[in-house]
Amino acid sequence: MGVSELFWNASLEELKRGYIQQDDHVVCLLCGKRLEKGVVYPADGVFYEAERYMRVHIEQAHQSVFDYLIRLDKKLTGLTDHQNRLLRLFYQGKSDADVQKELGIGSASTIRNHRFALKEKERQAKVFLTMMELLKERDKHAPAFLDVHQTARMVDDRYNVTLDEYDKILKKYFPAGTDGPLKTFALKEKHRLVVLREIAKRFQPERIYTEKEVNQILQAVYDDYVTVRRYLIEYGFLDRKDDGSQYWLKA
Repeated sequence: MGVSELFWNASLEELKRGYIQQDDHVVCLLCGKRLEKGVVYPADGVFYEAERYMRVHIEQAHQSVFDYLIRLDKKLTGLTDHQNRLLRLFYQGKSDADVQKELGIGSASTIRNHRFALKEKERQAKVFLTMMELLKERDKHAPAFLDVHQTARMVDDRYNVTLDEYDKILKKYFPAGTDGPLKTFALKEKHRLVVLREIAKRFQPERIYTEKEVNQILQAVYDDYVTVRRYLIEYGFLDRKDDGSQYWLKA
């Protein structure tokens, strides 16, 4: 099960802490890092058991679960840019007067009105989640859809892909199997997303790649590896330094 699937299937409590227990491992829901239970992990001269070290990892790699979530695409959070800024400031512990001064809007009472609107949004979200959970128990015809990867930059109809469609697309464009070469990259947007998602699996989480290493991996996929590399970055699967010296799987 991929990181995105684990993320979207996690409970509210699991999402709040940022990791899940999975068999003999503790898995980060934000980047997929896996820690084996029973192993002691060192950090700054201190030794931690797996679950405690996972909390250290989240703090060091992601700052906090809140910081990770607030940076997600607005189509995933449902927040406007203004609401995003407000939540960041509230999370920092700023008072209404401090927030009003920093944003330079209205008055402290205006900020209280924004707090009320956010609270209303929370109530609506709870009701909607409850209805969707009840719907799952009755809707026997709902297809399973492709999960949106958390680092997606463009969340739109391209993700309207069922898992059955996903498998058919992969078989069509990877006739020798998904470990083999790509038949063509002249693809519709929806098909391109599926293909790029699969290609991204050839990169290891938390590993830093040189441009040469990235090119070598992608050359085995498709002759025009430069175009594939560009789209992997554009679609939010890979990230890189501005000078192109380092690449990594985006989490």
